[in-house]
Amino acid sequence: MSSSSSVAGVVRAAGLVVFRRSSSALTSASSSGSGSSINSVQSAKKVEYLLLQTSYGEHHWTPPKGHVDPGEDDRTTALRETMEEAGLGPNVLKILEGFSSTLKYLVKGKPKEVIYWLAELILPSAEVKLSDEHQAFKWLSLEDALSLSPWPEQQKLLKDCEAFLAA
Repeated sequence: MSSSSSVAGVVRAAGLVVFRRSSSALTSASSSGSGSSINSVQSAKKVEYLLLQTSYGEHHWTPPKGHVDPGEDDRTTALRETMEEAGLGPNVLKILEGFSSTLKYLVKGKPKEVIYWLAELILPSAEVKLSDEHQAFKWLSLEDALSLSPWPEQQKLLKDCEAFLAA
């Protein structure tokens, strides 16, 4: 897409919707034909999304993102901003091919476009390290992430990510 941070007055930004798959053991009991109970343990992979809480304004929650620098492509911006804001770099993330989503909205009356890609945290031991721009982070289920997402566009983005992962 665009390689500049503002085209015709539109502020461009890019980011990553970072997710991880965490195992949660599910124990279920079933009855055998002889009347005895059989317990089985299944490992389910639960998807959790990373949201960062800003240190400014209304302290809203969003995926990592930031403005596109002049001469920088959008995907490079998304990776750079995720590294700067959350301490997660390309060595611990895998961008999933086939998914991107552009959000268009107004900020203080000015048009803004943010393109997001979906990225999986592939190193479970990687730690989130926040920049001064953020004061907290959470790994959240879709339902919990939606409850912290202040805008319908961001809620749709998260739902689209979930649908893509389920396909």
